[in-house]
Amino acid sequence: MNLHTINKTSQHTALYENMLSAVSGKDTILLIEDGVYSALEAHSGLFQHLSSDIEILALEADVSARGLTGKLASYAQVINDNAFVQRSCENDKVISWY
Repeated sequence: MNLHTINKTSQHTALYENMLSAVSGKDTILLIEDGVYSALEAHSGLFQHLSSDIEILALEADVSARGLTGKLASYAQVINDNAFVQRSCENDKVISWY
Protein backbone atom coordinates (compact mmCIF):
# COMPACT_ATOMS: atom_id res chain seq x y z
CA MET A 1 0.00 0.00 0.00
CA ASN A 2 1.28 3.43 -0.95
CA LEU A 3 0.23 6.94 -0.06
CA HIS A 4 0.37 9.26 -3.07
CA THR A 5 0.39 12.99 -2.31
CA ILE A 6 -0.24 15.53 -5.04
CA ASN A 7 -0.13 19.30 -4.63
CA LYS A 8 -1.05 20.58 -8.10
CA THR A 9 -4.41 21.29 -9.70
CA SER A 10 -5.80 18.96 -12.31
CA GLN A 11 -4.64 21.41 -14.99
CA HIS A 12 -1.29 19.64 -14.67
CA THR A 13 -2.62 16.85 -16.85
CA ALA A 14 0.62 14.91 -17.36
CA LEU A 15 1.32 14.89 -13.63
CA TYR A 16 -2.14 13.45 -12.88
CA GLU A 17 -1.85 10.91 -15.68
CA ASN A 18 1.49 9.71 -14.29
CA MET A 19 0.18 9.55 -10.73
CA LEU A 20 -3.03 7.77 -11.65
CA SER A 21 -1.16 5.20 -13.74
CA ALA A 22 1.04 4.42 -10.72
CA VAL A 23 -1.85 3.96 -8.28
CA SER A 24 -2.85 0.38 -7.57
CA GLY A 25 -5.31 -1.44 -5.33
CA LYS A 26 -5.54 -0.28 -1.72
CA ASP A 27 -3.35 2.77 -2.37
CA THR A 28 -4.44 6.16 -1.07
CA ILE A 29 -4.35 9.51 -2.85
CA LEU A 30 -3.98 12.54 -0.61
CA LEU A 31 -4.72 15.90 -2.20
CA ILE A 32 -2.70 18.68 -0.57
CA GLU A 33 -2.13 22.38 -1.20
CA ASP A 34 -3.71 23.31 -4.59
CA GLY A 35 -4.37 19.63 -5.21
CA VAL A 36 -7.50 19.89 -3.06
CA TYR A 37 -9.24 21.64 -5.96
CA SER A 38 -9.27 18.24 -7.68
CA ALA A 39 -11.70 17.05 -5.00
CA LEU A 40 -14.42 19.32 -6.36
CA GLU A 41 -17.27 17.53 -8.12
CA ALA A 42 -16.33 19.20 -11.42
CA HIS A 43 -13.13 17.12 -11.44
CA SER A 44 -14.70 13.78 -10.46
CA GLY A 45 -13.88 12.36 -13.89
CA LEU A 46 -10.23 12.21 -12.87
CA PHE A 47 -10.91 9.43 -10.40
CA GLN A 48 -13.88 7.60 -11.91
CA HIS A 49 -11.81 4.73 -13.34
CA LEU A 50 -10.08 3.93 -10.03
CA SER A 51 -11.06 0.81 -8.15
CA SER A 52 -13.29 1.30 -5.13
CA ASP A 53 -10.54 0.22 -2.71
CA ILE A 54 -8.49 3.35 -3.49
CA GLU A 55 -9.19 6.19 -1.08
CA ILE A 56 -9.19 9.85 -2.08
CA LEU A 57 -8.34 12.17 0.79
CA ALA A 58 -7.99 15.95 1.08
CA LEU A 59 -6.01 17.75 3.75
CA GLU A 60 -8.33 19.80 5.96
CA ALA A 61 -6.01 22.79 6.44
CA ASP A 62 -5.62 23.20 2.68
CA VAL A 63 -9.34 22.75 2.04
CA SER A 64 -10.13 25.40 4.65
CA ALA A 65 -7.45 27.81 3.43
CA ARG A 66 -8.99 27.74 -0.05
CA GLY A 67 -12.57 28.23 1.14
CA LEU A 68 -13.64 24.75 0.01
CA THR A 69 -15.04 23.45 3.30
CA GLY A 70 -18.29 21.62 2.61
CA LYS A 71 -17.85 21.93 -1.16
CA LEU A 72 -15.94 18.75 -1.99
CA ALA A 73 -17.34 15.76 -3.85
CA SER A 74 -18.57 12.82 -1.82
CA TYR A 75 -15.67 10.62 -2.93
CA ALA A 76 -13.15 12.80 -1.04
CA GLN A 77 -12.68 12.34 2.67
CA VAL A 78 -11.23 15.33 4.53
CA ILE A 79 -8.50 14.48 7.05
CA ASN A 80 -6.48 16.56 9.50
CA ASP A 81 -2.71 16.75 9.94
CA ASN A 82 -2.66 14.00 12.60
CA ALA A 83 -4.44 11.61 10.25
CA PHE A 84 -1.94 12.55 7.51
CA VAL A 85 0.94 11.55 9.78
CA GLN A 86 -0.84 8.34 10.76
CA ARG A 87 -1.49 7.43 7.11
CA SER A 88 2.15 8.15 6.27
CA CYS A 89 3.25 5.68 8.92
CA GLU A 90 0.72 3.00 7.94
CA ASN A 91 1.71 2.85 4.26
CA ASP A 92 4.77 1.16 2.79
CA LYS A 93 5.77 4.28 0.85
CA VAL A 94 4.80 7.91 0.55
CA ILE A 95 5.12 9.04 -3.05
CA SER A 96 4.99 12.80 -3.66
CA TRP A 97 3.85 14.11 -7.03
CA TYR A 98 5.03 17.69 -7.63
